[in-house]
Amino acid sequence: MASPPAKSASSHTVPARPNTAFRQLRGRLSPGEFAAAVRRSAREIGEQVSCDARYVGRVESGEIRCPNYAYERVFRHMFPGLTLPDMGFAPRETVRGRGARTAAVSAAPLATDPDHRDTRIQTCEESDVLRRAFITGGPAAALGIAALHPLEAAAAAANSSIPAPRTPADSRAGAAEATAVEEAVRRIRLLDDRHGAEGIYRRATQPLRAAYDMLDANIQHRTVSDRLHTGAGELAITVGWLAHDSGRHGDARSHYAEALATARVCGDPALEAHAFCNTAFLARDAGRPREAVRAAQAAQQAAKHLASPRLLSLLALREAGGWAGLADRTGCEQALARAQRLFAGGPCDNDPEWMSFYGEAELEGLEAQCWSALGEWTRAVAHARRAVALQDPHFTRNIALFTAELAANLTESGAHEEAAAAGSRTLALLEQVHSARIRTMLDGTARALRPHRAHGMVAEFLDRHAASAGAAAGARGGAGPMGRQPV
Repeated sequence: MASPPAKSASSHTVPARPNTAFRQLRGRLSPGEFAAAVRRSAREIGEQVSCDARYVGRVESGEIRCPNYAYERVFRHMFPGLTLPDMGFAPRETVRGRGARTAAVSAAPLATDPDHRDTRIQTCEESDVLRRAFITGGPAAALGIAALHPLEAAAAAANSSIPAPRTPADSRAGAAEATAVEEAVRRIRLLDDRHGAEGIYRRATQPLRAAYDMLDANIQHRTVSDRLHTGAGELAITVGWLAHDSGRHGDARSHYAEALATARVCGDPALEAHAFCNTAFLARDAGRPREAVRAAQAAQQAAKHLASPRLLSLLALREAGGWAGLADRTGCEQALARAQRLFAGGPCDNDPEWMSFYGEAELEGLEAQCWSALGEWTRAVAHARRAVALQDPHFTRNIALFTAELAANLTESGAHEEAAAAGSRTLALLEQVHSARIRTMLDGTARALRPHRAHGMVAEFLDRHAASAGAAAGARGGAGPMGRQPV
């Protein structure tokens, strides 16, 4: 059918005008300092936004006429009493109304501005996720996206957000693709935080392949090429983590190696540190503690000039986990002390975006794992308890993980009924979270508690666990490629 003259994705909107009101709100802070303040404010209200100086510049230039809902909540928290128009933004209905959305889809269905998408996958917003997945077409529409579970729909929406590489003749080729890869990483991580890895791992490999295909495009600008390499590497780590949490250790190892190779190619020490960090974590879980120590030390070497004490703290914890697996108490305690000292330095602007999960709860949880590996059950219980109590509600998967750890440590310490209660709480969380790693931990707790079935609470937990295990096995056997995958 005939089509109207080509227009840019934003040609239906009012030409961009500088947002002077928002610039005044920034005051004397630099764009980077203001972005850090935005991220801190987001953490205060349980939001997660990836604000940086570039985003602040886009707002102030008028390129972003209206923030997404997550940013709106953060800005309203920072500037109580101000409306979006007070901050210099256009009314949402003029940007996200039906007419604007329809025009955007007809003009550029795969190149919509990712900063105008919701960054939090919440129950109340899942209908919007389904609609976006459906209208973008491509693989999502071919699979009949409307019939899928909302989690699968959101994962498919992440897949369809990466456009095909542009022609080499386009001098801007790569910029939109780099942004799309970065957005895919954020979306998948948010899904994992809430739901765990199973059910989204297979889908997440699709944007990963697309991202690496883009690296072969003829990108003219070095900065854009570097963004694409870093984005592809971060996506490889993210997909590797999904494989790790799904019990697919071989796949995870391959993805982490791919990310490490990408980091070396583009000379990105931050990406290299991240790849080694996850490699250390995987090696510990796979029963290779000496490799875990070496990988964690390599990560610290790569990160030593990145000026992020929190990153070095996490890497020290990865090393501590390796020493604990080797039953080296001295090495473990030294690494733990270093991790705690570095953590006390607090967050800073140089902390990588992917470290949003690393707070006091994670510190406590990883230390609990160390004491557990050393057989110090009382200390492991104390730290696991604090990890559960301190965890941000957004990180549903981590709450389930730390609660499962608490159940295991309580079992070993002889507190069988309390362990059963923690196990039951984990089972309830596993109705929302799909993680082979957590379920395997809970299976071990159930086996250890069977001799103590005479206790009423233990019997109740064992019965619930058996029913849950049967239902999970049935889902793996009958759901097919769209359901939970076999481990």
